[in-house]
Amino acid sequence: MTARLNPYLSFRDNAREAITFYQSVFGGDLNISTFADFQASEDPADADKVMHSQLDAPNGMTLMAADTPHSMEITAGTNYSVSLSGDEEAALQGYWDKLSDGATIAQPLEKAPWGDSFGMLVDKFGVSWLVNISGAPEGAPS
Repeated sequence: MTARLNPYLSFRDNAREAITFYQSVFGGDLNISTFADFQASEDPADADKVMHSQLDAPNGMTLMAADTPHSMEITAGTNYSVSLSGDEEAALQGYWDKLSDGATIAQPLEKAPWGDSFGMLVDKFGVSWLVNISGAPEGAPS
């Protein structure tokens, strides 16, 4: 697998409508998971909202989107991130290291509970980045 770069859009309550619209524009396969699917929110109002969606268009483009729970702030105009993901650890770590120069680190790039290394930062130009390096879960054989 190669490293992938794609936008990750955040919405308040209309991520499903938005990502379905983008599917009508770009075509492709759409996968949508709700907060209820993963018991990821204690607020019943969030149950049917989109926790994560991914549109893989036939031309190789990928777009991700999610609803922001009401317990979190969202501001129009800053409701996007750029996602870097894949299993090319050295390349992705290098991107993280370079993006970190002058950045505000929201989540250090470190081993996450799901087994990947994950980090979030806002670069010196105000762009939000998510970096996810695929990896084996803790304790799993390599």
